[in-house]
Amino acid sequence: MPDNNNSIPMFKGTISYEAFNNLYLNITNQCSASCVFCIRDTCNGVYGYDLRLKREPTEEEIIKDLENHDLSKYKEVVFTGFGEPTCRFDTVLRITQWLHKKGILVRLDTNGHAALMYPGRNVISELKMAGLDEVSVSLNAESEEKYNELCKPEFQGSYTALLNFTKRAVDVGIKTRMTVVGQNDIDIDECERIATSLGASFRVR
Repeated sequence: MPDNNNSIPMFKGTISYEAFNNLYLNITNQCSASCVFCIRDTCNGVYGYDLRLKREPTEEEIIKDLENHDLSKYKEVVFTGFGEPTCRFDTVLRITQWLHKKGILVRLDTNGHAALMYPGRNVISELKMAGLDEVSVSLNAESEEKYNELCKPEFQGSYTALLNFTKRAVDVGIKTRMTVVGQNDIDIDECERIATSLGASFRVR
């Protein structure tokens, strides 16, 4: 695998953690947004796991961590954690391929900004080809104005990008849902209407 470097010290951070019969992968703390409700501003992790990475794990370290688990006992393996997984898009693709070959269901939790981070790439097609089964996209607001206020995205056009990401995921047959945080005066009904109009399911988290 790429990322292999014998000079890198042994990894001691939390790569994977268990909850709800799933195995979650924490592969980066980078993010393309600074959401006002992000738990990174108030704590160091979730469910008793410290998710603040001193450095990002290599792909070799991620796979070694996965091999220490009986993957068959989980409903799915989920890219999530304390950052936006698609900040390491190629790593997401390669780990997804590795898991898919083993028959493991894989979900990506994302803000949907990947097409802006990797212009010129068909990110949905690549995720589909890698074997991604499900994607959960953070909608977070019923309008671009409110989204920009709450999520403070790095890229202009992020709200439109996440809507397009969702629609394209639905169109290629990836099981897709959109989510919002149930606070900040969000119009939940309108958010659900947006999600269902794109063909996605909807969840308040």
